[in-house]
Amino acid sequence: MTGRHAQHGLTLLELLVAFAIMAMSVGMIYRIMGGNARNAGELETRQRAVVLAQSLLALRDTVPEGGLQLSGESGGYRWSIHSALYDTGVAGPSVTPLHELAIVIAWDDGGRRRSLELTTLRPQRKPSPQVRK
Repeated sequence: MTGRHAQHGLTLLELLVAFAIMAMSVGMIYRIMGGNARNAGELETRQRAVVLAQSLLALRDTVPEGGLQLSGESGGYRWSIHSALYDTGVAGPSVTPLHELAIVIAWDDGGRRRSLELTTLRPQRKPSPQVRK
């Protein structure tokens, strides 16, 4: 028989290492969760900007011959719509001209200026028929 006994349990050093690893893990989990909450807030703000842009587009299915230059503010967002004639390379009396609409939505996010820009094409509004007498 030897004078050594089998050791059971953890030493103080092993406990300190285990607590250090656990503390680092908990810190990383808190950081990840905080980042996810912040990202969810930013995503919601951006989604509202997209919905506002889609609403503004839905109001404009055609563009007047002179184009559009509009701006305004809604729900903490500043928006502007600008149009420019879009060259399709096709001309003729029966061809409806197209305008490229650019919608810019801007907002402040915690002191940082954010913006979203969407572009699309819309046909030019046909002139109303003149009533002849």
